[in-house]
Amino acid sequence: MTPSRPDAPGTGAERPISRKNLLRAAVAAGAAVPLLATGTVALARETGSQGRPLAPTPSCDDGDDPTPDQMEGPYFKPNSPLRTDLVTPGTPGTPLTVSGYVFGRNCVPLPGVLLDFWQADDAGAYDMAGYTFRGHQFTDATGAFTLRTIVPGLYPGRTRHIHVKAQAPGEPVLTTQLYFPGEPRNSTDALFDPALLMNVRTAGGGRQGTFDFVLDVEGDPTDPPTDPPTDPPSGSWAPGRPYAAGDRVVHGGAGYRCLQAHTSMTGWEPPNVPALWRRE
Repeated sequence: MTPSRPDAPGTGAERPISRKNLLRAAVAAGAAVPLLATGTVALARETGSQGRPLAPTPSCDDGDDPTPDQMEGPYFKPNSPLRTDLVTPGTPGTPLTVSGYVFGRNCVPLPGVLLDFWQADDAGAYDMAGYTFRGHQFTDATGAFTLRTIVPGLYPGRTRHIHVKAQAPGEPVLTTQLYFPGEPRNSTDALFDPALLMNVRTAGGGRQGTFDFVLDVEGDPTDPPTDPPTDPPSGSWAPGRPYAAGDRVVHGGAGYRCLQAHTSMTGWEPPNVPALWRRE
C-alpha cells in the first residue's frame, strides 16, 4: 500500500479530510491547540495514559494513510545507543519531549517497534564522530514511546526536523521525518510534508510534541506480547540476551553481525530485523 502524497511540498492537496489532518492544519496556521481537562495535548492517545484499555484512536481510524516515508539524508549512522533521553547535562537548546504511539493500519497498537532517532544539535550540526542526539528505543506493551531531546537547530536549506526509522518485528523499515508547526521554513523546504507535523505546545521552559506513527502492517489485536522463552532456538542467537554492536551470532545456519545494541526478543530473530542484524 503506497501512502498518498501531496501534489507539491508544503501543501495538503489530495489528502483525505480527517480529525488529525484538520488539527494539524489548525496548528500550522497558528490556531489554539485543543487540550484535555488535564492540560495535556488532545492528540495521540487521549486515554492511553490513564491506564484504561486502549481504544481505537482518530489518528488511524478516520481515513488516514500510513505515515509517509521520507529520504534518509546524509547524516544517518547505525549503532546508535539504546536510550530514550538524548540530552546530557549542560547541553544547550530548548528542551523537547516527543511522545506518542505506533499503530498498525488496523488501529492496533504495536509493541516492540524499533524507533531510531537522529537530529541536529542546537547549532544545526550533526555529530558524525559520536552519537550526540542519536538513540534508539522500543515501543512498550501499549505501543507507546517517549523521547527526551531538544528542539533541533536550523541549517541551510532545511526547516526544523527530526529523523526517525521505525520497524515493527519482521516488517520493513519506515524512514521518515517529523516537523514542527509554525516554522517559516516549512513553506520553502522541498521535503516538508504537512502530514508529518507534530502537535507541539510550550510547557514550562521547554516544548512538548506528540505524534502517532501508523505503519503499513497488520497489528494483532488478540495476542499480547509474551516473555521470551527460557529455551533458546537453534543456533547461537537467543532471546532475552543483550547484544552489542559488532557481536556475531549464528541463526538458522547463517551468520549475522549486530548493527545496534539491543536486548533480543522472540520475533526479532536476525532474519526478521535488518535494522539490527546484517547477514554475513
